[in-house]
Amino acid sequence: MDQEKTGELIRTLRNEKKLTQKQLAERLNVSDKAVSKWERGHGCPDISILSELAGILGTDIGVLLSGNIDIKESEKGNMKKLKFYVCPKCGNIITATSEASITCCGSTLTASEPRKAEESEKLNVEDIGGELFIHSSHEMTKEHYISFVAYVRDNTVTVFKQYPEWNIQITMPVYRSGRLVWYCTKHGMMYQEL
Repeated sequence: MDQEKTGELIRTLRNEKKLTQKQLAERLNVSDKAVSKWERGHGCPDISILSELAGILGTDIGVLLSGNIDIKESEKGNMKKLKFYVCPKCGNIITATSEASITCCGSTLTASEPRKAEESEKLNVEDIGGELFIHSSHEMTKEHYISFVAYVRDNTVTVFKQYPEWNIQITMPVYRSGRLVWYCTKHGMMYQEL
């Protein structure tokens, strides 16, 4: 850990939250001199308060310890590069427009990499008078099912949560172009272009 970089980051994040050193110190039950010392790179917070400090500053412990925030300018806001993080324990779905540090149910998640669906795996898509009807004969049991279907366009994403023992039947407006992305609990993430 580089104390100077970490201190600079603490100061930057504190200022973004519009907190004085004294206000931050009071929330952490430390002296404002301790906060000043950290920010000048002459010491570092005790390990026992790192989690609380990270929470107050809106970051995580890893970022505090590294002393820098990696902002991916080239990917910022690009929906075409949308990443899906799926928790294998609870099924939670989290999206980000670039790589992110995501945890759920105590585990660090990695982005699921979609693969192009084979012809036999594709979802059925029909134009029914200005709307798309998406359906599938995919198995939908508690052990094997599609947990969500997402429609990703240049500037939007729509996620349709699915549950075991439901039949996939989605109706949505027809758009110029986009990509369907879905997650099968046995075979992972797949996609098909529309």
